[in-house]
Amino acid sequence: MTTSSLTTPTGTATADRRPPALGGFSPAVLLIEMRRVLRNRRTLLFTMVMPAVFFLLFGLPQRGETLPNGRQVLAWIMVSLAVYGAMVATTSAGAAVATERALGWSRQLRLTPLRPAAYVATKVATAMVLGLVAVVIEFAVGATAGVRLPAHVWLLAGLAAWLGSLVFAALGLLIGYLGPAENVMQFMGPVLALLAMFGGLFLPVETLPDVLQRLAQFTPVWGVGQLARAPLTGDPVTLGVLANVLGWTAAFALGAARLFRRDTQRV
Repeated sequence: MTTSSLTTPTGTATADRRPPALGGFSPAVLLIEMRRVLRNRRTLLFTMVMPAVFFLLFGLPQRGETLPNGRQVLAWIMVSLAVYGAMVATTSAGAAVATERALGWSRQLRLTPLRPAAYVATKVATAMVLGLVAVVIEFAVGATAGVRLPAHVWLLAGLAAWLGSLVFAALGLLIGYLGPAENVMQFMGPVLALLAMFGGLFLPVETLPDVLQRLAQFTPVWGVGQLARAPLTGDPVTLGVLANVLGWTAAFALGAARLFRRDTQRV
């Protein structure tokens, strides 16, 4: 334990200056972050409601159709939209740092014992919890609408959709440290929709022109979508799929870390 002496008018007092455990990361702070995010009506609309509405609009008309392996087309749409909901949720939660930077909150945090790594970990954990909620809601809507799958397919597809959204939690942090608060999600909303379209979430990649099929494999959405649908379709998880997911995660995380260090050096 390290201590420091403080001189007072009545003498010398010793103050305990132990650093906080885990750099200040705590479940209480995480809970506060979650409550703050869930009070944002725009976030709830675009991450929880819209993917479910898309499923009902575009999935239900294809009820009864099957994939080549006999699985429901309805299930394919459900898993794809679960990935979409999770990616929007985690990106928006990560990008919330832009608002805090604009309000000067990052400067205030530098005056507290909270370590920068703990602050980033709290943001990532908040994003991942929100992504999990998005996946659970989409799966619940799918089950209610008639999707029937073996238990292990539900579990593996859900885990892949959720864990794969870590790519977009890192993207959200990158954008949050890169762009101004008032433009972040207004800009990212259409971008995420386009990535989903050309990455094979709204339409099978095989239905796109050959050039777009090749380009789709280099989008950050393609790998996560392939990974999440693999338990459903029976397609193998190739090295290309894993390289796509891990590569984009590393690229976004490294970019966010660099911008974070630059940002905290100024405060």
